[in-house]
Amino acid sequence: MSRFAHGIIDVHTHINGDRAAAIYQEARELFGVRLTYSMTQMMHAESVKRVLGDSVRFIATPNFGETDRSRAFGEGFIEAIDRWYDLGARMVKFWSAPRGRDIGREAGDWRIVTLHNPLRRKQMDHAAAKGMMFMVHVADPDTWFKTKYSDASRYGTKREQYEPLEVLGSEYPRVPWILAHMGGWPENLDFLDGLLTRHPNFYLDTSATKWMVRELSKHPSDRMLEFHTKWSGRILFGSDIVTSEAHVGGAYTGGPPTGESSTPEEAFDLYASRYWALRMQYESRHEGRSPIADPDLMMVEPGKYDEAASPMLRGHGLPGELLRVMYHDAARELLERFYGEFRMPRA
Repeated sequence: MSRFAHGIIDVHTHINGDRAAAIYQEARELFGVRLTYSMTQMMHAESVKRVLGDSVRFIATPNFGETDRSRAFGEGFIEAIDRWYDLGARMVKFWSAPRGRDIGREAGDWRIVTLHNPLRRKQMDHAAAKGMMFMVHVADPDTWFKTKYSDASRYGTKREQYEPLEVLGSEYPRVPWILAHMGGWPENLDFLDGLLTRHPNFYLDTSATKWMVRELSKHPSDRMLEFHTKWSGRILFGSDIVTSEAHVGGAYTGGPPTGESSTPEEAFDLYASRYWALRMQYESRHEGRSPIADPDLMMVEPGKYDEAASPMLRGHGLPGELLRVMYHDAARELLERFYGEFRMPRA
């Protein structure tokens, strides 16, 4: 893998815990990542900042650990936005995955975590008035809509997830929106073409590595080249790496199931595998099994796969100029308008 002189910017992570953050730092440096945007839990913000210094920037999120979900995703979120702003955050994450409807039903209103929630406009007005941009998780994999979300009366169809997003995107046209996980629909580049065309303020990030490897590997390389060429400058690099002290034998601090890692060595492999897979997919013509186990395969075809199965990773070998824009230039041009200039440390 080549070294990019300007360094790589990861716009989508969840870094928690000081020991885990230190191991993450080793992994990111190995793969040329020198600036990280993180949805850190508030209680870990200071310790993560001590480890990563100025090379971490925060994204405002609700307090997912608060037992009163109505408050956490309602008025409490506005208070959290203010606290995160004081910590330097200039972007707000609106998590609106379909499974959030279950959280809402438990709290008495299925809309609480969705973009249908009228309080979203109040939160967005508050953030926009402070000069903040938005990130949103709007949809989940097609594999989940075939299984977990097969009850459309409960979760809606996948296409229906985008209806409130498009309304809100038009209501806040001057605010840039980063749509996490390739807009939630890496399986359908034609749909993403239309979405980006209709909304010039929408951007995509490449996060959710396991999902991206599985689905983007299925597209022909010429289609990927066409898509990335057309939307160069509006696709940003993100990994969705989640770190936790549980990954190094400590207490659970959020993140993936603790069974994925329990030692520093395993934690390093867990974090590094995400950067290796993404860079191989975009930069190389490699073809082989992904190093990341993907339970979605078993969920859709239980007789064919087990929990350790992984999909094929097929590299698309994008040109260096497109990679430079996706890895660095697009994020720097967009995010520095909100966060201010960041001087990359020398490699």
